[in-house]
Order: sequence, then structure tokens, then C-alpha cells
Amino acid sequence: MSTTDDATTTSGTGGAGDRATGRLTPVLAILRRDLFVTWRELPSFLAQVLLQPVFLLFVFGQVLGSLGFLADGYAQLLFPGIVALTAFLTSLQNTALPLVIDFSFSKEIEDRLLAPTPTTAVALEKMVFATLRAVVASAAMFPLGVWILGEIPWRTEGLGWVVLLVVLGALTGSAAGLTLGTLVPPSKINIVFALVLTPLLFTGASQYPWASLDVLRWFQVVTAVNPLTYVSEGLRGTLVPGTPHIPVWLCALVLVGFLALLTATGIRGFLRRALD
Repeated sequence: MSTTDDATTTSGTGGAGDRATGRLTPVLAILRRDLFVTWRELPSFLAQVLLQPVFLLFVFGQVLGSLGFLADGYAQLLFPGIVALTAFLTSLQNTALPLVIDFSFSKEIEDRLLAPTPTTAVALEKMVFATLRAVVASAAMFPLGVWILGEIPWRTEGLGWVVLLVVLGALTGSAAGLTLGTLVPPSKINIVFALVLTPLLFTGASQYPWASLDVLRWFQVVTAVNPLTYVSEGLRGTLVPGTPHIPVWLCALVLVGFLALLTATGIRGFLRRALD
């Protein structure tokens, strides 16, 4: 009796594991295909996602500094914010815009929804793919920063925090993109992007330390609602610890909260659109 029960238990466990693996296999295949396409189009992808942050870094960090319009050392404060901006916005755009196309009249998303895998897994694959693209773009900003600025702030002992914050920032950006891409009708996405991206860009503390906004208390409160602020402040606190900043551990904790909230909202919107 005991032997039979053990065999049944083992068989049931193995069956559950096989089913889980079987459900993940199509998702991994989709992710592998998306990564392969990105690799084939790597130059155009990098040009697309790095053009804006590179010009921001060049103009604000190099040109205005060379002309004497900015204080010495400002470029060192700016660089972590530009890396944060790259991680967050690259992930957001690479999730939201493809979703708008997938759910448009062409219904390209149906090919993925027909795969033998949960619908939620398809949404999560979108987030993971956008996050990986954002991490690659953020990593590329470090050699580009050295090339543009001559030197960048760096602390080897802070590498773990840098990786964690970039990944959290990219995941949060992809969750925000999932929310926008599923809750906003395709006909309104251009208007929404114009109304959302610019405030995100300039209220995310990427160009200034959050603590310096004490003289503009109302604006400081506004920036505290932007998840990009915590990516910028976390990276700034890690790379330039002498600058007043929000504690790095608190930035990571707040980003986890934003990630949970936006992911739940985005998946709910994805499921609703997928069933329409």
C-alpha cells in the first residue's frame, strides 16, 4: 500500500511538473523568437532607444557645461538620471506601442493567444521582453557616457544595487506600458503618449536631485508620484552617494510596490482586451 501511494504521489508530482513545463515552453519559444528578431535588428534598435538619452546627456552634460551655464559636477549628477530614464522609458515604449498594434484591427495578438499557454503568461512575456531590451539599452549608456562626458560616476561596490535598480526600473516601466497599451483605445494612444511621456520625462528627477526641490514643495510632491523618480534617485544614491538623495533601499521598496500595482492593473487590462 505504501509503495503504491508513493508511486501515485511521484507520478502526480511529475505530471504537474510536466504540465507546467509544457505551458512554459511556448512562452519561452515566443521570447526566444522576439530576442532573435531584436538581435538581427540590433543597430536600428539601439539607434531608436538611445537617440533621446544620448542627446539629453550631450546637451545638458557636455554642451551647457562647456558653455558655463551649469555648475561644475552637474554632469555627474545627470548621468544616473539618464540611465534611469533609458531603463524606464525604453521598457514602457517597447511594451505599450507593440500592444497597441497587436490589439488593433489586424489582431496580430491572436497568434500568441492561440499558443497552448495561459493568457497571463503572454502578457508577462511582453513585459520580460521589453525589460531585456531596456537593460541592454541602459548598459549601453555606460560606455556612451564615458565617450560623451570623458568620465562617469562609478563605484564597483555599488554594482549590485545598480543592476537591481535598473532591472526594477525596467520592469516597472514595462508594467506601466502594459497598463497603457491595454487600457487606452488604439485611436487615443498618440494623444495619451503626448500627455503622459512628457510629464514622466520631466517629473522623474532624472535631471535634478529630488532633495533639491525643497524650495518647490508642490513640485517635489508631484515628482514623488512618478516611479521614474525612485529609479533616478536610487541610481544617483548608488553612484554619487555624496549627493542628498532618497535612501536606496527605500527606492527599491517603492519600485516593488509600483511594480505590483501596475502589473496587476496591466494584466487585468490585457485579459479584458484578449477576451474581447
